[in-house]
Amino acid sequence: MYKIGDKIVYPMHGAGIIEAIEEREIFDEINTYYIMQIVSEGLQILIPVDKVDEIGVRTIVGKDDIYDMLKSMHAPMDDMEKNWNRRYRDHLEHLKTGDIFEVAKVVKNLILLDRKKGLSTGEKKMLNSARNFLVSEMVLIEKRDKDEIVGIINGAVCQQENE
Repeated sequence: MYKIGDKIVYPMHGAGIIEAIEEREIFDEINTYYIMQIVSEGLQILIPVDKVDEIGVRTIVGKDDIYDMLKSMHAPMDDMEKNWNRRYRDHLEHLKTGDIFEVAKVVKNLILLDRKKGLSTGEKKMLNSARNFLVSEMVLIEKRDKDEIVGIINGAVCQQENE
């Protein structure tokens, strides 16, 4: 069980801090919820305590993992589906894991694809969402502002193009 002040990651939304643990009645059912503030978005999320494992909530990674994740973004673009709809679904599966390395792979591939031929509207939204996911966790770990973190992420992808 997490406690107030813990830094956690909610798949598909990002990292934040547990601000409270409360019992609430929702749909005529009383449950205990973590009240989580997503740091990069200013969004507050209710997470049912009894569903955290099922949802895939995890604690934030360490600085070494951030370094390794950024390093992984130096790799060339992965082989991807040509059809944007299938590619979107494949990327969505990676995002649902909440794994920082899987999300970084999606960000890297979409940034490189955008530079190569452009993205569909759905893929642009997915890129922004995935990048914000990484930013939210890095803001908590690196203690830097959002714009600086975005620059670091974009820079990690840029480096591989020039190597």
